[in-house]
Amino acid sequence: MTLIKILPDWFLPESQATSESVYLNRRRFMKKAVLGSLSIMGLLAGCQTLEEKKAIVKQKLLDDLLKAITTSRNLAFTLDRPITDEYSAAVYTNFYEFSSDKDVWEKVGRFQPHPWTVEVSGLVANPQKFAIEDLIAKMPIEERLYRHRCVEAWAMAVPWTGFPLKRLIELVEPKANATHVKFTTFFRPEQARRQILQSEPWPYTEGLTIKEAMNELAFMAVGIYGHELPKQHGAPIRLVLPWKYGYKSIKSIVNIEFSDRQPATFWNMRIPEEYDFLANVNPNIPHPRWSQASEKMLGTGDRYATQIYNGYASYVSNLY
Repeated sequence: MTLIKILPDWFLPESQATSESVYLNRRRFMKKAVLGSLSIMGLLAGCQTLEEKKAIVKQKLLDDLLKAITTSRNLAFTLDRPITDEYSAAVYTNFYEFSSDKDVWEKVGRFQPHPWTVEVSGLVANPQKFAIEDLIAKMPIEERLYRHRCVEAWAMAVPWTGFPLKRLIELVEPKANATHVKFTTFFRPEQARRQILQSEPWPYTEGLTIKEAMNELAFMAVGIYGHELPKQHGAPIRLVLPWKYGYKSIKSIVNIEFSDRQPATFWNMRIPEEYDFLANVNPNIPHPRWSQASEKMLGTGDRYATQIYNGYASYVSNLY
């Protein structure tokens, strides 16, 4: 007598079973898809708890594979307030190439900060073009605690990692007739959607006098909170000028040019009556839309009276 085994409908032979590696990759994919959906839908709907939002941002930072940067802190630069928590700094940023709102961290996914080169040109004896890794290797990397003040009256206290701008300037040897330094960011409309707008003077540019650029405070940041810069903070390299309003600290720099004249700058070209070339923090000069008398800290909401030159007068008052 021959036994006929009738298999159930759900039976699947082993040869057709999904391999463990494929299964695990699919699980990882689904996890990222869920996080992405929560990020886009949940945050905009305001239906998540703060801890859930922090978890999404933390995962986003992990997904970007930001390398840790180990260096010593320069103790000459101290704060009069607590360091802003990384979450608050990560989710509330200005980066006009990607968004006119503060949701930049959600809109930088296409941006590719590696590979990256920085060209130094113009009135210098030693013009150079650096791969970002080579530039970092040549510079004395350190961490500095700086206050950061936006013209919109919000502020943060940040542990930046980088090097003094004057060390790069010394390397390229400006000529005697160089009076100003112009900084230019990338132009990639396919990666930064707002650069499609032809009404804006892209690429973003900023500028300093040569004396400002040589000041001890002027800092080129390549990291924050002990790791590489996230995209929303200006990866892989940005300028940090703690005595000036934040729009002066240009992000994602590709060119530094020395010249004998004051350069045109992005915001000064767009709205000169609101954004001057110097952009020095001054509580006594109100912006047409915001009082500059006080500032509100990200994360805590603490209010501080705004200080002239953002509290760095001992370093820079001799420049003006």
